[in-house]
Amino acid sequence: MILLDKAEFASHDRLRAHQAAAWARQGYYVARHSAFYRDLWQGAAPPADLADLPALPLSDKSQLRVAQADHPPFGHYMAAPRRDAVRLHRTSGTTGQAMNLALSARDCAVTETVGGRCQSSAGLTPDHTVVHCLNYQMWMGGLTDHMTLQATGALVVPFGVGSTELLVRTIREVGITAISCTPSYPAVLERVIAERFPDLTPRDLGLKLGLFGGEAGLDDPAFRTRLQEVWGMEPRNANYGVSDVFCNFAAQCEHDTRLHFMGADVLWPELIEPETGSPLSLAAGQTGELVLTHLVRDCQPLVRFRSGDIITVDETAPCTCGRTGFRFRVVGRSDDMVVVRGLNLFPTMVAAVLNRYPTLSGDYRIPLDTPPPYDSLPVTAELAKGRDAAPGLAEEIAQAIKRDLGATARVTLVPHGTFPLTEGKTRRVQRTYT
Repeated sequence: MILLDKAEFASHDRLRAHQAAAWARQGYYVARHSAFYRDLWQGAAPPADLADLPALPLSDKSQLRVAQADHPPFGHYMAAPRRDAVRLHRTSGTTGQAMNLALSARDCAVTETVGGRCQSSAGLTPDHTVVHCLNYQMWMGGLTDHMTLQATGALVVPFGVGSTELLVRTIREVGITAISCTPSYPAVLERVIAERFPDLTPRDLGLKLGLFGGEAGLDDPAFRTRLQEVWGMEPRNANYGVSDVFCNFAAQCEHDTRLHFMGADVLWPELIEPETGSPLSLAAGQTGELVLTHLVRDCQPLVRFRSGDIITVDETAPCTCGRTGFRFRVVGRSDDMVVVRGLNLFPTMVAAVLNRYPTLSGDYRIPLDTPPPYDSLPVTAELAKGRDAAPGLAEEIAQAIKRDLGATARVTLVPHGTFPLTEGKTRRVQRTYT
């Protein structure tokens, strides 16, 4: 059996037996059919026991980019015949060259099932009508995430991005009760409602459930509270994934806002120290970079793939909801980390400070125009609509960052509307140096 029925609720022993059998098939398949991994492993055979995977070298996005450039369009880590691929997606390219992703029919089915577990965990049911507002133009977050929403039995409205005025009218006319989008998108909707629908408030749209993914932000209680107060909906972290691996394999439940790992029957997780690559125990309290290995994948199987995401594991015991996967928070991306006088800082940490100020909109940027090292953190924060910067506010925020994060900050306040409306992923750290 490829998938384990109700794997998100499975016991440790039941999962380990399934994982061992799955890896026995997958490890052999990769070694035989992936030229990329044969080269990377230099002829070494994959270990029989998943616990021994650290004996193999890590793989990363930069290697895959070279592989696709040298062996277009899918790279020589494509293990299945091209005729077996039934769908092509492309990564967003927010961290470099966009990548072509190939999926077989089985890859699609597994992806949709695992993603459906996540959307269900976050509260989506057949009683909901959900509008999906992510980019359908080749990006995995469009069609594939649509199918994970549909796997819950909900009625899905495939809206995509753009035409925001039409979206507002559609939500009201159709009676839509849930929205799937990035955490930054409600701010876009708020601006459009204020400018084009002066008689409406966000609450008037009647949305009850917000299913968010693609960006950080939902770990911040202040941000969640603001969404609840402004929109009258329950915000849920419903869609965590790594495009090259699985579009969605972790989400929260109604009892716990932390992400539950829900792909254990098809995905093997590890933690490593991001600087050295040394293995770390996947235990409560541990922070490290998430490394992932496919236990089932036809077209582009990955083994010990560095996700670039730094996570903290909070709990490994089963949740009140009955799901048994470990629970974690995403601290940030390794390529978004800014080191200020030896302190590792991530945008989510800055956001947690900024979101405490009602005079700010919550939108911000960290502009870096020189290469490291840095002795201070530049932060450009946007004021809330109709608010002016009180004397000393920028310095007050800088002192709060110093007190909470330990780093000296240079805070600049800009008027509301300074930053462009963003319907896709918002890039907070902006490196303009070469």
